[in-house]
Amino acid sequence: MKFKPILIVAGEPNSIFFEIFLKTIKKNKFKSPIILIASKRMLKKNMQYFKNNIKFKEIDLSKKIKKIYPGILNLINVEYNQKNIFEKISKKSNTYINKSFKIALQILNEGITNKFINGPISKKTFLNKNFYGITEYLAHKTNSKNIAMIIYNKSLSVSPLTTHQPVKYISKKITKSNIINKVNIIDTFWREHFKSKPKMALTGLNPHCESTDNFNEDEKIIKPTIKYLKKNNYNILGPFPADTLFLKDNRKKFDIVIGMYHDQVLTPAKTLFEYDAINVTVGLPFIRVSPDHGPNEQMLGKNKSNHLSILRSLQFLDF
Repeated sequence: MKFKPILIVAGEPNSIFFEIFLKTIKKNKFKSPIILIASKRMLKKNMQYFKNNIKFKEIDLSKKIKKIYPGILNLINVEYNQKNIFEKISKKSNTYINKSFKIALQILNEGITNKFINGPISKKTFLNKNFYGITEYLAHKTNSKNIAMIIYNKSLSVSPLTTHQPVKYISKKITKSNIINKVNIIDTFWREHFKSKPKMALTGLNPHCESTDNFNEDEKIIKPTIKYLKKNNYNILGPFPADTLFLKDNRKKFDIVIGMYHDQVLTPAKTLFEYDAINVTVGLPFIRVSPDHGPNEQMLGKNKSNHLSILRSLQFLDF
């Protein structure tokens, strides 16, 4: 097969996934075959509701996958039943989502593909307090120790050093080794995937990279680490105050901004690009991508959801 398939877990059944996925598949063609792990019943219900039918062929998982159909959706059915097409998100779907991820990881482990997308998941109901996010969930499932979450846009990408930790714990995670590991894994991915050396910027932790506290992380940890990285041939500058780094004349100098915490870099990225961005996890045994938004429960059934992020996810892996 010339192009490895793109494997997709639909995720939370009571999310906007089916709406945006159907819109995307209907309007766009992809070189790579697509395998969707989802409830056939829910897929059919959504096709009927949104009046958006697509052709699909069900794959039998009783044997190892031998044939993948190009030009048509390949479906792996995971049974899920609910009375209404749209319901409130709850723990009821956890078994279905867990089974979907289990099947996906099995297929990825078999080497059928290394391209994986997951639809929106409710962190509150599915992950509860066990993991900060799907990034950490997949790292645990694959025993991956060093990972990075990248919010990717071709103009500028961002990556938080810490992902979904509560703010009060962030400063404890700002260490030389954590910064070096994150920079190294991003640099390696950029070279392998984009065939280029990334121009990286690192933010400070404190406002204006200053602190009245006795211990200033920017001076004591971040600056010396950047100096070390530059000596080791990484194309990195900083630390920069986050409040001015994203100004147009500043951000155009870089491929990616690595921030100290989630909202420090995701807020400006989402403001700049809205739905034209995707979440890429690097450091796993495969490339994991997801739309850069959640289940958006309040938009269920309205047929008004923007499908650009799922489109960008598929385009990113269509190689």
